[in-house]
Amino acid sequence: MADSHAFLAQLEAIIDQRLRDLPQGSYVTQLASRGRRKIAQKVGEEGVELALAVAAGDREEALAEAADLVFHTMLALRTLDLKLEDVCLELRRRHPED
Repeated sequence: MADSHAFLAQLEAIIDQRLRDLPQGSYVTQLASRGRRKIAQKVGEEGVELALAVAAGDREEALAEAADLVFHTMLALRTLDLKLEDVCLELRRRHPED
């Protein structure tokens, strides 16, 4: 699990770098150049695709769509200067230990 957390932090750093440098040919650059609304639209599309895969009981498709949703969610959050750490803090706030 620690490796997964480290990878998410690494991916977040890559997203940050690409948002900052906007390298040509980068998918992040392509989406960012189309604006926050397009990124938000992608989050919605991936969420619907994940829901449909789950409803169909398709594990492989659900996994692929979940990965897409997490990536696009991370990208959307970074456009608002939020990180996954902020999401974790919010979840902890909602579920305090007894």
